[in-house]
Amino acid sequence: MEALTTIIGEINGIVWGPLMLVLILGVGLFLMLGLRLMPLLKIGTGFKLLFEGRNTKEGEEKEGEISPFNALMTSLSATIGTGNIAGVATAVFLGGPGALFWMWCTALVGMATKYSEAVLAVKYREVDEEGNHVGGPMYYIKNGLGTKWAWLGTMFAIFGAVAAFGIGNTVQSNSVADVVQSTFGIDVWITGVVMMVLVGAVLIGGIKRIGHVAGALVPLMAIAYLTAGLVVLAINADAIPAALDLVFTHAFTGTAAEGGFAGAAVWMAIRFGVARGVFSNEAGLGSAPIAHAAAQTKDPVRQGLVAMLGTFIDTLIICTITGLVIITSGEWTSGVSGAALTSAAFANALPGLGNYVVTISLAIFAFTTIIGWSFYGERCIEFLFGIKAITPYRVLWILAVPVGAGVSLDFIWLLADTLNAMMAIPNLIALALLSPVVFKLTKEFFARNGAPVDAKGNTESK
Repeated sequence: MEALTTIIGEINGIVWGPLMLVLILGVGLFLMLGLRLMPLLKIGTGFKLLFEGRNTKEGEEKEGEISPFNALMTSLSATIGTGNIAGVATAVFLGGPGALFWMWCTALVGMATKYSEAVLAVKYREVDEEGNHVGGPMYYIKNGLGTKWAWLGTMFAIFGAVAAFGIGNTVQSNSVADVVQSTFGIDVWITGVVMMVLVGAVLIGGIKRIGHVAGALVPLMAIAYLTAGLVVLAINADAIPAALDLVFTHAFTGTAAEGGFAGAAVWMAIRFGVARGVFSNEAGLGSAPIAHAAAQTKDPVRQGLVAMLGTFIDTLIICTITGLVIITSGEWTSGVSGAALTSAAFANALPGLGNYVVTISLAIFAFTTIIGWSFYGERCIEFLFGIKAITPYRVLWILAVPVGAGVSLDFIWLLADTLNAMMAIPNLIALALLSPVVFKLTKEFFARNGAPVDAKGNTESK
């Protein structure tokens, strides 16, 4: 295990090196500028379409299996997970408070990335043997770039099918089992088996049941966690200005050693801020468009406007709350990392209650992430081997839940982090090559709806 950890650690250092960070931020910035800042200017439109898309009217836009709202909730169920609690804590622990700034940067350009992914997913989706709409990077690579790029789609599907067991399964069950054991003293295997049973019960119903469960749980859990976080920040209100100063200052100057914190250079703040930002909101990873491809919509841009909200909600709201709670509490210098750090930060302001808030939130976040990512993995395996491969994959997925609960957390995080980057590379290449399609569809949509985007990125009525 030690030798394997060393090997994967070396690979991780390469795939998360400067080239990857330039690729993620560079492609996102390129798309944002190409869209003339539209994702930032049209956040309100996105929320309007989101609430309009909670239910699909009879006889209208029936191309898909789940409503646009449930498509976003399925996507959010997969993105709002341990990354928002343990991932943010790990970023701050390894990169200092400045890592939060780089998470914000990743999210801002990531909105354009997530928008583009969803537009292409709906544009190039297919209908499989069972009549379900399937899409995602492997399909927009195959149908958008042609046969000469087919190998790139295959690579994404391979990395996606394997990576899903890390980011979407074992990391989640491991984090839950760890925090439940420390909070309630329950053995990790018991937690693992209980989660396995619950996950299996949902997966039997396929994407429609996943969509319904996500549509019910995700809004409730997000609001509950945010409320608790805002209460803690209200208690620590005096420390917020100093915390923000740390975030902006240390993003460019590095962080000196303090207490149990070993110190971090600017490069570490950037690396872990971007890496954990991508782990949390998945912009550029190529996972979310797999869910958006199943949305009941005929217009790729409409779904793209809804999809980009996932990054906004996940990182700019939820991760920000977590990061500020950790920094204002002062616990980030204690030497504790992961979910335990977030739990300690909440408990600092809410003694006897804060750690339970984090434990319960993490358990629900992780559960919905596991069911959301199961769908992503199944679509990747279907692309590679056909519908017959879904059932065996689903069985392995369910069995992996308790296994993940009992293995080393450090190794699982390292493996998931590495596989994330391997997924992102084919997807980011495809996004750059297919960007003209995104720009064209976007321009046509706003022209058709009487609000073309001018050269400065503003909208004007006809």
